[in-house]
Amino acid sequence: MNQREKEQYLREYSILKSQGKPFFPYAVAKDGAMAVVTMISIIVMAIVFGAELGPKADPTTTTYVPRPEWYFFFLFELLRVIKPAILTPLATIGVPTICLVLLVLLPFYDRNAERRPERRPVATTAGILTIVAIGYLTYLGAAAGSPNEIDMKVQPQYEAGKLVVAQSGCLACHKIGENGGQIGPNLTDIADKLPKAAIRRTLDNPTAPMPSFADLDEGKKTAMVDFLATLTGEPQVVDGE
Repeated sequence: MNQREKEQYLREYSILKSQGKPFFPYAVAKDGAMAVVTMISIIVMAIVFGAELGPKADPTTTTYVPRPEWYFFFLFELLRVIKPAILTPLATIGVPTICLVLLVLLPFYDRNAERRPERRPVATTAGILTIVAIGYLTYLGAAAGSPNEIDMKVQPQYEAGKLVVAQSGCLACHKIGENGGQIGPNLTDIADKLPKAAIRRTLDNPTAPMPSFADLDEGKKTAMVDFLATLTGEPQVVDGE
C-alpha cells in the first residue's frame, strides 16, 4: 500500500467512522440482549424438556461406554476413518491442530479485499466443503455403534461367545471387524492364524500385558473360544441370509 492509497483509506475510514455508532453502548447492548435471550431459551428448554443427567457413576462397571460430547463426534469418527495405528496421532493431534492454525492465520494469508462469496470461489468452496465434512462426520459419529460391541453377524450358536468377548474388554486392545483398539493383534481373522486349541491356550496363558482368562467360567470360556474360532478372513454366512 503506497502513501496515496493509505491517505485514501484513512479518508474513507474517517467518513465511515463518523457515520457509525460507538461500540459502547450500542454493540454491547445488542450482545447483552442476545446473551439474555440465549440464557432464557436454555432455562425454558431445561424446565420444559428436563435435563437428564443419567444414572450415578459406578466405578466398578465394565459395561460403560465412554462417548464424547456431540460437538466432538466428527473427531471421534475421524479415528474410524484413519484406521492404521501409525496414523492415530495424525487424526487426534495433527488434523485438528493444522485446521486450528490455518483458522488463526486466516487474516494474515487471506488478504483479498473482495468479500462477496460468489466472487471468491476457492474460499467459498473450501468453507462449504469443510462444513459439509464436519456435518457428515458428526452424523456418522452420532450414529456409530458402541465400540464395545462386535458389529458382526454370526450363527446363532456363537452369539453367546460374541457377547462374552465383547463384555470381557477384549475390544479395548483388539480389533474385531470395524470396532476395537489397535494395541493388540487384529482378531478379525484369528482363526486363519491359530487353531482352536491354540486360541484356548492363549486365553489361559497369554503373553503380557494381556490378562489371563484361566479363572473365567468354563461355559463362558468355551463359548468365547468357539466364537473366536469362527473368525476367518472370509465373510460370515448366517442362516436365513
